[in-house]
Amino acid sequence: MATGPSYQPELLNSLYTNSPVVFAVIDRQGRFLDINRDPSDMVGYGKDEMNGMSFTTLVAEEFQELTRHIFQQTLRGEKCSREIKVLHKVGHTLDLNIHTSPMVRRNKVIGILAFIQDISDRKRSLERIRYQAYYDDMTGLPNRRFFMNRLEERLEEARDRGIQLAVCYIDVDQFKLVNASFGRDFGDMLLLQIAERLSRSLSEPGDLARMEGDEFAACLYPLQSEEDAARRLDDLMSVLKEPFELNGVPVHITVSIGVAVCRHAADDAATLLKRADTALHRVKENGKNDYMQHSSDMDHIALEKLTIQHEMRRALHNNEFLLYYQPQYDLASGQIVGMEALVRWKHPQRGLVPPGEFIPAAEESGIIVPLGEWVIEEACRQNKAWQDEGLSRIPVSVNLSFRQFSQRNLTGKISEILQRTGLDPRYLELEITESMTMDVERASRDLKELTDLGLHISIDDFGTGYSSFHYLKNLPIARLKIDRSFVRDVQQNPSDAAIVAAIISMAHNLQMQVIAEGVETKGQVHFLRSYRCDEMQGYFGSPPLSSTDAQALLTEKLNGPALPA
Repeated sequence: MATGPSYQPELLNSLYTNSPVVFAVIDRQGRFLDINRDPSDMVGYGKDEMNGMSFTTLVAEEFQELTRHIFQQTLRGEKCSREIKVLHKVGHTLDLNIHTSPMVRRNKVIGILAFIQDISDRKRSLERIRYQAYYDDMTGLPNRRFFMNRLEERLEEARDRGIQLAVCYIDVDQFKLVNASFGRDFGDMLLLQIAERLSRSLSEPGDLARMEGDEFAACLYPLQSEEDAARRLDDLMSVLKEPFELNGVPVHITVSIGVAVCRHAADDAATLLKRADTALHRVKENGKNDYMQHSSDMDHIALEKLTIQHEMRRALHNNEFLLYYQPQYDLASGQIVGMEALVRWKHPQRGLVPPGEFIPAAEESGIIVPLGEWVIEEACRQNKAWQDEGLSRIPVSVNLSFRQFSQRNLTGKISEILQRTGLDPRYLELEITESMTMDVERASRDLKELTDLGLHISIDDFGTGYSSFHYLKNLPIARLKIDRSFVRDVQQNPSDAAIVAAIISMAHNLQMQVIAEGVETKGQVHFLRSYRCDEMQGYFGSPPLSSTDAQALLTEKLNGPALPA
Protein backbone atom coordinates (compact mmCIF):
# COMPACT_ATOMS: atom_id res chain seq x y z
CA MET A 1 0.00 0.00 0.00
CA ALA A 2 1.50 3.32 -1.03
CA THR A 3 2.16 6.01 1.53
CA GLY A 4 1.28 9.36 0.03
CA PRO A 5 2.17 12.78 1.32
CA SER A 6 -1.20 13.01 3.16
CA TYR A 7 -0.03 10.27 5.60
CA GLN A 8 3.37 11.71 6.43
CA PRO A 9 2.38 13.95 9.36
CA GLU A 10 0.51 11.12 11.09
CA LEU A 11 3.30 8.60 10.36
CA LEU A 12 6.01 10.89 11.70
CA ASN A 13 3.96 11.67 14.78
CA SER A 14 3.36 7.95 15.44
CA LEU A 15 7.08 7.17 15.07
CA TYR A 16 8.02 10.05 17.37
CA THR A 17 5.52 9.06 20.06
CA ASN A 18 5.53 5.27 19.97
CA SER A 19 8.96 4.21 18.72
CA PRO A 20 10.64 1.64 21.03
CA VAL A 21 13.96 3.25 20.10
CA VAL A 22 15.02 6.44 21.84
CA PHE A 23 16.13 9.15 19.43
CA ALA A 24 17.26 12.67 20.08
CA VAL A 25 17.69 15.81 18.00
CA ILE A 26 21.07 17.47 18.64
CA ASP A 27 22.20 20.83 17.30
CA ARG A 28 25.53 21.59 15.66
CA GLN A 29 27.03 22.46 19.07
CA GLY A 30 26.13 19.02 20.41
CA ARG A 31 23.23 20.19 22.63
CA PHE A 32 19.92 18.36 23.04
CA LEU A 33 17.07 20.10 21.20
CA ASP A 34 14.48 17.36 21.58
CA ILE A 35 14.07 13.73 22.61
CA ASN A 36 11.16 11.53 21.64
CA ARG A 37 10.45 10.03 25.09
CA ASP A 38 11.16 10.56 28.76
CA PRO A 39 14.82 9.53 29.23
CA SER A 40 14.72 9.40 33.05
CA ASP A 41 14.31 5.61 33.13
CA MET A 42 17.54 5.32 31.10
CA VAL A 43 19.87 8.09 32.32
CA GLY A 44 18.04 9.54 35.32
CA TYR A 45 17.52 12.99 33.73
CA GLY A 46 14.06 14.20 32.67
CA LYS A 47 13.23 15.76 29.31
CA ASP A 48 13.27 19.28 30.65
CA GLU A 49 16.65 18.76 32.36
CA MET A 50 18.22 17.54 29.15
CA ASN A 51 16.87 20.34 26.99
CA GLY A 52 19.91 22.44 26.05
CA MET A 53 22.35 20.09 27.84
CA SER A 54 25.50 19.18 25.97
CA PHE A 55 25.52 15.51 24.98
CA THR A 56 29.12 15.18 26.13
CA THR A 57 28.03 16.10 29.68
CA LEU A 58 26.58 12.58 29.90
CA VAL A 59 29.56 10.83 28.35
CA ALA A 60 32.16 9.04 30.51
CA GLU A 61 35.55 10.76 30.36
CA GLU A 62 37.33 8.02 28.41
CA PHE A 63 34.69 8.27 25.63
CA GLN A 64 34.55 12.09 25.34
CA GLU A 65 37.02 12.33 22.47
CA LEU A 66 35.37 9.48 20.56
CA THR A 67 31.93 11.14 20.92
CA ARG A 68 33.22 14.48 19.61
CA HIS A 69 34.78 12.67 16.65
CA ILE A 70 31.45 10.91 15.89
CA PHE A 71 29.57 14.22 15.93
CA GLN A 72 32.15 15.88 13.66
CA GLN A 73 31.86 13.05 11.13
CA THR A 74 28.07 13.24 11.22
CA LEU A 75 28.08 17.00 10.68
CA ARG A 76 30.22 16.33 7.59
CA GLY A 77 27.33 14.24 6.24
CA GLU A 78 28.39 10.73 7.37
CA LYS A 79 26.39 8.14 9.29
CA CYS A 80 28.12 6.63 12.36
CA SER A 81 27.53 3.77 14.75
CA ARG A 82 29.52 3.29 17.97
CA GLU A 83 29.33 1.91 21.51
CA ILE A 84 30.04 4.42 24.27
CA LYS A 85 29.73 4.67 28.03
CA VAL A 86 27.63 7.40 29.69
CA LEU A 87 27.06 8.35 33.31
CA HIS A 88 23.67 7.92 34.92
CA LYS A 89 22.51 10.88 37.01
CA VAL A 90 23.28 8.94 40.21
CA GLY A 91 26.81 8.15 39.04
CA HIS A 92 26.96 4.60 37.65
CA THR A 93 27.91 3.90 34.04
CA LEU A 94 25.70 2.69 31.21
CA ASP A 95 26.65 1.13 27.90
CA LEU A 96 24.89 2.77 24.96
CA ASN A 97 24.87 2.02 21.28
CA ILE A 98 24.39 5.24 19.29
CA HIS A 99 23.64 5.57 15.58
CA THR A 100 23.92 9.09 14.20
CA SER A 101 22.55 10.57 10.97
CA PRO A 102 22.88 14.15 9.70
CA MET A 103 19.71 16.33 9.73
CA VAL A 104 19.63 18.18 6.39
CA ARG A 105 17.60 21.25 5.41
CA ARG A 106 18.07 22.83 1.96
CA ASN A 107 21.19 20.74 1.40
CA LYS A 108 22.76 21.99 4.61
CA VAL A 109 23.44 19.91 7.74
CA ILE A 110 21.62 21.70 10.56
CA GLY A 111 22.01 19.08 13.28
CA ILE A 112 22.26 15.44 14.25
CA LEU A 113 19.64 12.77 14.73
CA ALA A 114 20.95 10.22 17.31
CA PHE A 115 19.27 6.84 17.80
CA ILE A 116 20.15 5.56 21.28
CA GLN A 117 19.91 2.00 22.61
CA ASP A 118 20.80 0.88 26.16
CA ILE A 119 22.92 -2.27 25.77
CA SER A 120 24.05 -2.50 29.42
CA ASP A 121 22.15 -5.75 30.09
CA ARG A 122 23.46 -7.32 26.90
CA LYS A 123 27.02 -6.27 27.73
CA ARG A 124 26.68 -7.72 31.23
CA SER A 125 25.39 -11.00 29.77
CA LEU A 126 28.29 -11.14 27.33
CA GLU A 127 30.72 -10.37 30.13
CA ARG A 128 29.18 -13.15 32.23
CA ILE A 129 29.54 -15.57 29.32
CA ARG A 130 33.15 -14.48 28.86
CA TYR A 131 33.79 -14.90 32.59
CA GLN A 132 32.33 -18.40 32.55
CA ALA A 133 34.49 -19.24 29.54
CA TYR A 134 37.73 -18.02 31.10
CA TYR A 135 37.35 -18.09 34.89
CA ASP A 136 36.64 -20.64 37.58
CA ASP A 137 33.36 -19.83 39.31
CA MET A 138 34.35 -21.12 42.75
CA THR A 139 37.82 -19.63 43.26
CA GLY A 140 37.58 -16.71 40.84
CA LEU A 141 40.91 -17.78 39.34
CA PRO A 142 41.52 -18.08 35.61
CA ASN A 143 40.64 -21.51 34.22
CA ARG A 144 42.61 -23.80 31.89
CA ARG A 145 41.56 -21.96 28.71
CA PHE A 146 42.61 -18.55 30.06
CA PHE A 147 45.87 -19.94 31.42
CA MET A 148 46.84 -21.56 28.13
CA ASN A 149 46.14 -18.36 26.19
CA ARG A 150 48.05 -16.30 28.74
CA LEU A 151 50.94 -18.77 28.69
CA GLU A 152 51.26 -18.51 24.91
CA GLU A 153 51.48 -14.72 25.25
CA ARG A 154 54.09 -15.07 27.99
CA LEU A 155 56.13 -17.47 25.86
CA GLU A 156 56.14 -15.10 22.90
CA GLU A 157 57.22 -12.23 25.14
CA ALA A 158 59.90 -14.39 26.82
CA ARG A 159 61.34 -15.39 23.43
CA ASP A 160 61.41 -11.76 22.26
CA ARG A 161 63.16 -10.59 25.43
CA GLY A 162 65.41 -13.63 25.89
CA ILE A 163 63.96 -14.39 29.33
CA GLN A 164 63.19 -17.78 30.87
CA LEU A 165 59.88 -18.88 32.34
CA ALA A 166 58.64 -22.01 34.08
CA VAL A 167 55.26 -23.72 34.26
CA CYS A 168 54.17 -25.43 37.47
CA TYR A 169 51.47 -28.08 37.77
CA ILE A 170 50.28 -28.22 41.38
CA ASP A 171 48.29 -31.01 43.03
CA VAL A 172 46.90 -30.90 46.59
CA ASP A 173 48.08 -34.00 48.47
CA GLN A 174 45.45 -36.21 50.12
CA PHE A 175 42.59 -33.91 49.05
CA LYS A 176 40.18 -36.84 48.70
CA LEU A 177 40.74 -37.55 52.38
CA VAL A 178 39.59 -34.01 53.22
CA ASN A 179 36.41 -34.49 51.16
CA ALA A 180 35.77 -37.84 52.82
CA SER A 181 36.36 -36.43 56.32
CA PHE A 182 34.57 -33.06 56.12
CA GLY A 183 32.35 -33.22 53.03
CA ARG A 184 32.60 -31.52 49.63
CA ASP A 185 31.42 -28.11 50.85
CA PHE A 186 34.35 -27.90 53.25
CA GLY A 187 36.61 -29.27 50.51
CA ASP A 188 35.55 -26.41 48.24
CA MET A 189 36.16 -23.95 51.08
CA LEU A 190 39.67 -25.38 51.49
CA LEU A 191 40.40 -24.99 47.76
CA LEU A 192 39.30 -21.37 47.97
CA GLN A 193 41.75 -20.75 50.83
CA ILE A 194 44.56 -22.61 49.05
CA ALA A 195 43.98 -20.51 45.92
CA GLU A 196 44.19 -17.33 48.00
CA ARG A 197 47.46 -18.37 49.64
CA LEU A 198 49.10 -19.53 46.41
CA SER A 199 48.18 -16.21 44.77
CA ARG A 200 50.34 -14.41 47.34
CA SER A 201 53.50 -15.95 45.87
CA LEU A 202 52.85 -14.85 42.29
CA SER A 203 53.46 -11.43 40.83
CA GLU A 204 50.23 -11.13 38.83
CA PRO A 205 46.75 -12.65 39.40
CA GLY A 206 46.64 -14.21 35.91
CA ASP A 207 49.73 -16.30 36.64
CA LEU A 208 47.75 -18.79 38.77
CA ALA A 209 44.86 -20.89 37.43
CA ARG A 210 42.62 -23.64 38.68
CA MET A 211 42.84 -26.41 36.11
CA GLU A 212 40.32 -28.89 37.55
CA GLY A 213 39.42 -30.43 40.90
CA ASP A 214 42.34 -29.94 43.29
CA GLU A 215 44.86 -29.13 40.55
CA PHE A 216 46.32 -25.68 39.88
CA ALA A 217 48.83 -24.31 37.38
CA ALA A 218 51.20 -21.40 37.80
CA CYS A 219 53.55 -19.46 35.54
CA LEU A 220 56.84 -18.24 37.03
CA TYR A 221 57.82 -15.25 34.90
CA PRO A 222 60.32 -13.77 34.53
CA LEU A 223 62.92 -16.21 35.82
CA GLN A 224 66.39 -14.93 36.54
CA SER A 225 68.12 -18.27 37.21
CA GLU A 226 67.70 -21.85 38.45
CA GLU A 227 68.19 -20.53 41.99
CA ASP A 228 65.41 -18.01 41.42
CA ALA A 229 63.08 -20.83 40.33
CA ALA A 230 63.94 -22.88 43.43
CA ARG A 231 63.37 -19.89 45.71
CA ARG A 232 59.97 -19.14 44.19
CA LEU A 233 58.91 -22.77 44.40
CA ASP A 234 59.95 -22.84 48.06
CA ASP A 235 57.81 -19.74 48.57
CA LEU A 236 54.84 -21.46 46.89
CA MET A 237 55.10 -24.41 49.26
CA SER A 238 55.84 -22.33 52.36
CA VAL A 239 52.59 -20.33 52.17
CA LEU A 240 50.76 -23.60 52.92
CA LYS A 241 52.76 -24.48 56.02
CA GLU A 242 50.34 -22.87 58.46
CA PRO A 243 47.34 -25.16 59.07
CA PHE A 244 43.94 -24.41 57.61
CA GLU A 245 40.88 -24.56 59.85
CA LEU A 246 37.94 -26.64 58.70
CA ASN A 247 34.91 -26.85 60.96
CA GLY A 248 37.09 -25.94 63.93
CA VAL A 249 39.71 -28.60 63.13
CA PRO A 250 43.27 -27.58 62.11
CA VAL A 251 44.22 -29.31 58.85
CA HIS A 252 47.77 -29.40 57.50
CA ILE A 253 47.97 -29.40 53.71
CA THR A 254 50.89 -30.12 51.41
CA VAL A 255 51.19 -29.94 47.65
CA SER A 256 53.17 -31.74 44.97
CA ILE A 257 54.52 -29.62 42.12
CA GLY A 258 55.82 -30.62 38.71
CA VAL A 259 57.93 -27.97 36.96
CA ALA A 260 58.83 -27.46 33.30
CA VAL A 261 61.27 -24.71 32.30
CA CYS A 262 61.02 -23.31 28.77
CA ARG A 263 64.42 -23.94 27.19
CA HIS A 264 63.69 -24.14 23.45
CA ALA A 265 62.14 -21.66 21.05
CA ALA A 266 59.81 -24.36 19.74
CA ASP A 267 58.24 -25.06 23.17
CA ASP A 268 54.55 -24.17 23.24
CA ALA A 269 52.07 -23.93 26.11
CA ALA A 270 50.63 -27.42 25.66
CA THR A 271 54.09 -29.02 25.57
CA LEU A 272 55.25 -27.23 28.73
CA LEU A 273 52.10 -28.10 30.63
CA LYS A 274 52.41 -31.74 29.60
CA ARG A 275 56.01 -31.83 30.84
CA ALA A 276 55.03 -30.23 34.14
CA ASP A 277 52.26 -32.80 34.55
CA THR A 278 54.73 -35.62 33.85
CA ALA A 279 57.09 -34.25 36.51
CA LEU A 280 54.14 -33.99 38.92
CA HIS A 281 53.39 -37.70 38.51
CA ARG A 282 57.00 -38.49 39.37
CA VAL A 283 56.76 -36.36 42.56
CA LYS A 284 53.61 -38.23 43.60
CA GLU A 285 55.27 -41.58 42.95
CA ASN A 286 58.21 -40.51 45.13
CA GLY A 287 56.09 -39.67 48.17
CA LYS A 288 54.47 -36.25 47.44
CA ASN A 289 55.04 -32.96 49.34
CA ASP A 290 57.88 -31.88 47.05
CA TYR A 291 58.60 -30.31 43.68
CA MET A 292 60.59 -31.71 40.79
CA GLN A 293 61.76 -30.30 37.49
CA HIS A 294 60.99 -32.18 34.29
CA SER A 295 63.86 -34.03 32.63
CA SER A 296 63.96 -35.77 29.26
CA ASP A 297 64.10 -39.28 30.74
CA MET A 298 60.65 -38.71 32.30
CA ASP A 299 59.01 -38.64 28.87
CA HIS A 300 60.66 -41.94 28.04
CA ILE A 301 59.45 -43.51 31.30
CA ALA A 302 55.93 -42.12 30.84
CA LEU A 303 55.80 -43.49 27.28
CA GLU A 304 57.07 -46.84 28.55
CA LYS A 305 54.25 -46.91 31.11
CA LEU A 306 51.62 -46.16 28.50
CA THR A 307 53.10 -48.78 26.20
CA ILE A 308 53.23 -51.46 28.87
CA GLN A 309 49.68 -50.69 29.98
CA HIS A 310 48.47 -51.02 26.39
CA GLU A 311 50.42 -54.25 25.95
CA MET A 312 49.02 -55.68 29.19
CA ARG A 313 45.45 -55.14 27.99
CA ARG A 314 46.39 -56.97 24.79
CA ALA A 315 48.14 -59.68 26.84
CA LEU A 316 44.98 -60.35 28.86
CA HIS A 317 43.02 -60.73 25.65
CA ASN A 318 45.69 -62.96 24.05
CA ASN A 319 46.28 -65.18 27.12
CA GLU A 320 49.93 -64.15 27.44
CA PHE A 321 49.94 -64.36 31.25
CA LEU A 322 50.78 -67.59 33.04
CA LEU A 323 51.31 -68.74 36.61
CA TYR A 324 54.40 -70.08 38.30
CA TYR A 325 54.13 -71.87 41.64
CA GLN A 326 56.52 -71.78 44.58
CA PRO A 327 56.18 -74.62 47.11
CA GLN A 328 55.62 -73.95 50.81
CA TYR A 329 57.11 -76.47 53.24
CA ASP A 330 56.25 -77.66 56.72
CA LEU A 331 59.44 -77.09 58.72
CA ALA A 332 58.85 -80.05 61.03
CA SER A 333 58.07 -82.76 58.45
CA GLY A 334 59.64 -81.26 55.32
CA GLN A 335 56.47 -81.96 53.33
CA ILE A 336 54.99 -79.57 50.76
CA VAL A 337 51.91 -78.08 52.41
CA GLY A 338 51.00 -75.31 49.96
CA MET A 339 51.80 -73.49 46.75
CA GLU A 340 51.93 -69.74 46.11
CA ALA A 341 50.73 -68.70 42.65
CA LEU A 342 52.99 -66.08 41.07
CA VAL A 343 52.00 -64.34 37.85
CA ARG A 344 54.42 -64.06 34.92
CA TRP A 345 54.03 -62.44 31.52
CA LYS A 346 55.16 -64.32 28.42
CA HIS A 347 55.72 -61.31 26.19
CA PRO A 348 55.84 -62.14 22.46
CA GLN A 349 59.03 -60.08 21.96
CA ARG A 350 60.62 -59.71 25.41
CA GLY A 351 60.11 -63.26 26.63
CA LEU A 352 59.26 -63.99 30.28
CA VAL A 353 58.69 -60.68 32.09
CA PRO A 354 59.01 -60.76 35.92
CA PRO A 355 56.17 -59.18 37.94
CA GLY A 356 58.33 -56.34 39.27
CA GLU A 357 58.38 -54.88 35.75
CA PHE A 358 54.64 -54.84 35.12
CA ILE A 359 52.69 -55.14 38.40
CA PRO A 360 53.25 -51.45 39.40
CA ALA A 361 51.91 -50.31 36.02
CA ALA A 362 48.97 -52.71 36.38
CA GLU A 363 48.20 -51.27 39.82
CA GLU A 364 48.34 -47.69 38.58
CA SER A 365 46.16 -48.28 35.53
CA GLY A 366 43.57 -50.54 37.19
CA ILE A 367 44.45 -53.51 34.95
CA ILE A 368 45.38 -55.30 38.18
CA VAL A 369 41.68 -55.98 38.84
CA PRO A 370 40.92 -58.15 35.77
CA LEU A 371 44.47 -59.58 35.95
CA GLY A 372 43.97 -60.46 39.62
CA GLU A 373 40.67 -62.18 38.87
CA TRP A 374 42.37 -64.22 36.15
CA VAL A 375 45.15 -65.24 38.60
CA ILE A 376 42.63 -66.44 41.20
CA GLU A 377 40.63 -68.40 38.66
CA GLU A 378 43.68 -69.98 37.00
CA ALA A 379 45.21 -70.91 40.38
CA CYS A 380 41.94 -72.52 41.49
CA ARG A 381 41.56 -74.34 38.17
CA GLN A 382 45.12 -75.68 38.32
CA ASN A 383 44.83 -76.79 41.94
CA LYS A 384 41.59 -78.63 41.21
CA ALA A 385 43.26 -80.31 38.19
CA TRP A 386 46.16 -81.49 40.39
CA GLN A 387 43.75 -82.86 42.96
CA ASP A 388 41.83 -84.69 40.23
CA GLU A 389 45.17 -86.23 39.18
CA GLY A 390 45.43 -87.70 42.68
CA LEU A 391 48.08 -85.29 43.97
CA SER A 392 48.14 -83.87 47.51
CA ARG A 393 45.22 -81.74 48.51
CA ILE A 394 47.03 -78.55 49.52
CA PRO A 395 45.97 -74.92 49.42
CA VAL A 396 47.11 -72.50 46.73
CA SER A 397 47.74 -68.95 47.91
CA VAL A 398 47.15 -65.85 45.79
CA ASN A 399 48.12 -62.24 46.46
CA LEU A 400 45.18 -59.86 46.58
CA SER A 401 45.87 -56.29 45.39
CA PHE A 402 44.51 -53.25 47.21
CA ARG A 403 42.30 -52.42 44.22
CA GLN A 404 40.82 -55.91 44.26
CA PHE A 405 40.25 -55.77 48.00
CA SER A 406 38.41 -52.44 47.53
CA GLN A 407 35.87 -53.91 45.10
CA ARG A 408 32.28 -53.96 46.27
CA ASN A 409 31.47 -57.52 45.23
CA LEU A 410 34.81 -59.27 45.83
CA THR A 411 33.22 -62.09 47.85
CA GLY A 412 30.63 -62.72 45.14
CA LYS A 413 33.28 -62.86 42.42
CA ILE A 414 35.47 -65.30 44.34
CA SER A 415 32.44 -67.45 45.16
CA GLU A 416 31.61 -67.64 41.43
CA ILE A 417 35.23 -68.60 40.63
CA LEU A 418 35.16 -71.40 43.20
CA GLN A 419 31.88 -72.66 41.75
CA ARG A 420 33.18 -72.55 38.18
CA THR A 421 36.42 -74.36 38.99
CA GLY A 422 34.91 -76.77 41.51
CA LEU A 423 37.72 -76.14 44.06
CA ASP A 424 36.85 -76.62 47.70
CA PRO A 425 37.23 -73.14 49.34
CA ARG A 426 39.52 -74.52 52.07
CA TYR A 427 42.19 -75.07 49.39
CA LEU A 428 42.32 -71.35 48.49
CA GLU A 429 44.25 -68.83 50.59
CA LEU A 430 44.24 -65.09 49.93
CA GLU A 431 47.27 -63.03 50.94
CA ILE A 432 46.66 -59.39 51.86
CA THR A 433 49.04 -56.67 53.06
CA GLU A 434 48.92 -54.95 56.44
CA SER A 435 47.93 -51.61 54.89
CA MET A 436 44.66 -53.11 53.64
CA THR A 437 43.54 -53.60 57.24
CA MET A 438 43.96 -49.97 58.37
CA ASP A 439 40.21 -49.44 58.08
CA VAL A 440 39.56 -52.16 60.66
CA GLU A 441 35.77 -51.93 60.55
CA ARG A 442 35.54 -52.37 56.79
CA ALA A 443 38.34 -54.94 56.66
CA SER A 444 36.67 -56.97 59.41
CA ARG A 445 33.39 -57.04 57.51
CA ASP A 446 34.95 -57.94 54.16
CA LEU A 447 37.33 -60.57 55.57
CA LYS A 448 34.52 -62.21 57.50
CA GLU A 449 32.51 -62.51 54.28
CA LEU A 450 35.50 -64.17 52.60
CA THR A 451 36.24 -66.58 55.46
CA ASP A 452 32.54 -67.48 55.63
CA LEU A 453 33.06 -68.99 52.17
CA GLY A 454 35.55 -71.38 53.82
CA LEU A 455 38.84 -69.99 52.49
CA HIS A 456 41.77 -68.69 54.58
CA ILE A 457 43.40 -65.26 54.91
CA SER A 458 47.08 -64.57 55.56
CA ILE A 459 49.02 -61.33 56.05
CA ASP A 460 51.84 -61.00 53.49
CA ASP A 461 55.12 -59.14 54.15
CA PHE A 462 54.33 -58.95 57.86
CA GLY A 463 56.40 -56.46 59.83
CA THR A 464 56.85 -53.89 57.04
CA GLY A 465 53.52 -52.07 57.28
CA TYR A 466 50.81 -51.13 59.72
CA SER A 467 51.79 -53.69 62.38
CA SER A 468 48.95 -53.07 64.82
CA PHE A 469 47.99 -55.76 67.34
CA HIS A 470 44.43 -54.44 67.11
CA TYR A 471 43.75 -55.88 63.66
CA LEU A 472 45.57 -59.13 64.47
CA LYS A 473 43.26 -59.65 67.42
CA ASN A 474 40.02 -58.68 65.70
CA LEU A 475 40.39 -59.90 62.11
CA PRO A 476 39.91 -63.51 60.90
CA ILE A 477 43.55 -64.08 59.93
CA ALA A 478 44.88 -67.64 59.71
CA ARG A 479 48.61 -66.98 59.42
CA LEU A 480 51.36 -64.41 59.16
CA LYS A 481 54.00 -64.38 56.47
CA ILE A 482 57.29 -62.92 57.77
CA ASP A 483 58.79 -60.55 55.23
CA ARG A 484 61.98 -61.73 53.49
CA SER A 485 63.85 -58.58 54.60
CA PHE A 486 63.86 -59.91 58.20
CA VAL A 487 64.70 -63.50 57.23
CA ARG A 488 67.64 -62.53 54.99
CA ASP A 489 69.92 -61.36 57.82
CA VAL A 490 68.45 -63.37 60.66
CA GLN A 491 71.83 -65.00 61.44
CA GLN A 492 73.94 -61.84 61.12
CA ASN A 493 71.65 -59.17 62.56
CA PRO A 494 70.50 -59.61 66.19
CA SER A 495 67.69 -57.10 65.66
CA ASP A 496 66.24 -59.10 62.75
CA ALA A 497 66.60 -62.31 64.78
CA ALA A 498 64.72 -60.73 67.70
CA ILE A 499 61.95 -59.45 65.39
CA VAL A 500 61.46 -62.86 63.76
CA ALA A 501 61.42 -64.63 67.13
CA ALA A 502 58.91 -62.11 68.50
CA ILE A 503 56.60 -62.46 65.46
CA ILE A 504 56.59 -66.26 65.78
CA SER A 505 55.85 -66.13 69.52
CA MET A 506 53.12 -63.48 69.12
CA ALA A 507 51.41 -65.33 66.27
CA HIS A 508 51.37 -68.63 68.18
CA ASN A 509 49.87 -66.88 71.22
CA LEU A 510 47.14 -65.56 68.93
CA GLN A 511 46.55 -69.10 67.56
CA MET A 512 48.00 -68.22 64.12
CA GLN A 513 50.46 -70.10 61.98
CA VAL A 514 53.68 -68.47 60.75
CA ILE A 515 55.41 -68.89 57.40
CA ALA A 516 58.80 -67.31 56.59
CA GLU A 517 59.45 -66.26 53.01
CA GLY A 518 62.74 -65.71 51.24
CA VAL A 519 64.49 -68.64 52.96
CA GLU A 520 67.70 -69.40 51.07
CA THR A 521 70.18 -71.11 53.44
CA LYS A 522 70.38 -74.09 55.75
CA GLY A 523 71.31 -71.75 58.62
CA GLN A 524 68.06 -69.79 58.16
CA VAL A 525 66.12 -73.08 58.23
CA HIS A 526 67.83 -74.14 61.48
CA PHE A 527 67.07 -70.76 63.06
CA LEU A 528 63.39 -70.93 62.10
CA ARG A 529 63.07 -74.48 63.35
CA SER A 530 64.69 -73.56 66.67
CA TYR A 531 61.96 -70.92 67.20
CA ARG A 532 59.22 -73.33 66.05
CA CYS A 533 58.26 -71.45 62.88
CA ASP A 534 55.58 -73.53 61.17
CA GLU A 535 56.41 -73.21 57.47
CA MET A 536 58.89 -71.74 55.01
CA GLN A 537 59.04 -70.66 51.39
CA GLY A 538 62.07 -69.71 49.34
CA TYR A 539 64.86 -70.85 47.03
CA PHE A 540 66.27 -73.22 49.66
CA GLY A 541 63.21 -75.37 49.03
CA SER A 542 62.54 -74.52 45.39
CA PRO A 543 62.42 -71.55 43.04
CA PRO A 544 59.06 -70.69 41.43
CA LEU A 545 58.17 -73.44 38.95
CA SER A 546 56.05 -73.65 35.85
CA SER A 547 52.81 -75.55 36.30
CA THR A 548 54.35 -78.59 34.56
CA ASP A 549 57.44 -78.58 36.79
CA ALA A 550 55.34 -77.95 39.90
CA GLN A 551 53.18 -80.98 39.03
CA ALA A 552 56.31 -83.10 38.53
CA LEU A 553 57.62 -82.01 41.96
CA LEU A 554 54.28 -82.79 43.64
CA THR A 555 54.21 -86.21 41.95
CA GLU A 556 57.79 -87.01 42.96
CA LYS A 557 57.35 -85.93 46.58
CA LEU A 558 53.83 -87.29 47.03
CA ASN A 559 53.31 -87.98 50.76
CA GLY A 560 57.06 -87.75 51.46
CA PRO A 561 59.50 -85.08 52.71
CA ALA A 562 60.44 -82.61 49.99
CA LEU A 563 62.59 -80.12 51.89
CA PRO A 564 66.35 -80.59 51.39
CA ALA A 565 68.09 -82.00 54.44
